[in-house]
Amino acid sequence: MDYDDEAAYSAEDEEISDECMSDDEGITMDNAAGSAEQDGVQQDYQVLAPEQILVEMKKITDDVKDVISYPSTICRILLHYHKWNKESLLEKFYDYAGNEDAFFKKMNLVNPTKVPNKNNESRGECQICFTVRLLFGVQCGHKFCQTCWDGYLSTKVKDDNQPFVSCPEFKCNILLDDETAMKLIRQQSVKRKYNILISNSFVESNRLLKWCPAPDCGRVIKVPHAECRPVKCDCGMLFCFNCSHEWHDPVNCELLKRWVKKCSDDSETSNWLNANTKDCPKCKITIEKDGGCNHMTCKNNSCRFEFCWMCLGPWGPHGSGWYSCNRYDDTAAKQARDAQERSRAALQRYLHYYNRYVNHQSSLKMEKKLNDHVKAKMQLMQQTKDFSWIETQFLKEAVEILHECRRTLMYTYAFAFYLVQSNITTIFEDNQADLERATERLSEYLERDLENEETGDLGDLKRRVQDLYRYVDQRRKVLLKHCAEGTERNEWKFNPNV
Repeated sequence: MDYDDEAAYSAEDEEISDECMSDDEGITMDNAAGSAEQDGVQQDYQVLAPEQILVEMKKITDDVKDVISYPSTICRILLHYHKWNKESLLEKFYDYAGNEDAFFKKMNLVNPTKVPNKNNESRGECQICFTVRLLFGVQCGHKFCQTCWDGYLSTKVKDDNQPFVSCPEFKCNILLDDETAMKLIRQQSVKRKYNILISNSFVESNRLLKWCPAPDCGRVIKVPHAECRPVKCDCGMLFCFNCSHEWHDPVNCELLKRWVKKCSDDSETSNWLNANTKDCPKCKITIEKDGGCNHMTCKNNSCRFEFCWMCLGPWGPHGSGWYSCNRYDDTAAKQARDAQERSRAALQRYLHYYNRYVNHQSSLKMEKKLNDHVKAKMQLMQQTKDFSWIETQFLKEAVEILHECRRTLMYTYAFAFYLVQSNITTIFEDNQADLERATERLSEYLERDLENEETGDLGDLKRRVQDLYRYVDQRRKVLLKHCAEGTERNEWKFNPNV
């Protein structure tokens, strides 16, 4: 029989082009940018392009092969079983020294040294189609015809999405290595999908690798240690390596998971998820929010009332330093006398935090159009004021910092919802209020005041904008530092069951 030589993962024929290897030789952590920080994210990890994933997989496989001297295709199954932790695999392997048969049996494999001709052929009756044909055997010794092998493997690959398939013989759990499977599959489309499944299984079972969650990205992040930490893909996506959600400091992964589930419960939020309009608290005219800034001015010429979108209170006190609408007044909950009142108070408390969480989420989405607005302003400054491209980049940086602060504020409300009140939470709420006020000032300036700037003196404008975004970024760092220190000292107490 003529086998197909396109087995992408065969032990002897698997090769990586010299061009690819010269660019990414080994894909070792030495190629990462040390432990430098960029955009507040420690750069001690790598971003792997799709073609580099195979290089990384081959490198780990070869490392194990060099030690235990078994074929690459067997090493890949062993590594997959041990979640691509080569240290764990080698430790288990040496634990079974002198009893290798038991070691391989545990992995649903046959000791490769006991298989003299793993692809032996003979003519006989296939035990699936009961036709006398040329039969092909695998490590366990069971033989079937090419047509039945192809149909069985194609079904497992296309329908079950299995990267490693066991023998079709009843009660035989021996796994086929990928080289053998590739030779027995006929259709090129199935072979391509099988290759993809092998590659995906490498990433998804490896504790040090994670797919970038951005749509259609296809890149992989490799870290030196698996933990909850921010990583930034080359596509610009900043996410948590532990849970693959966008970076959510200061709330931890478990509480965030509970919060997202709670927010998706229609019984509590159906009336709030679609709320994008509010009535002016003075004249009651309906107002639609079309920007990220929460400083609202009623468009009714006879009213022109300035108020806060989140609490609907007058805007003036918000900038005074003594007033903030981020704290929840739990007086009603403390005074509740029966189950109905307690339930109503619990719902009001939830809506307080949810409304502010979703408001910052909405503002973050709305403020994305600031990129276009600021970009147009930068181009206008370059064309009419003869400013260079580099001289106008401070505006772009201001928008990026605004987005970071919105995201941080959004997750502080998920953090605060589960937080048990204590003396230390008062400091957190003060920091949260300071960041909220500073963020609104920066947002208002970029959305409204910047449009009225004559930009005659670039230095004066640059200082004004930089003062604003540096201050708001400082407040963000102060808040996150306080949250991190509280976590290290185990000072935060949470109630995950509220």
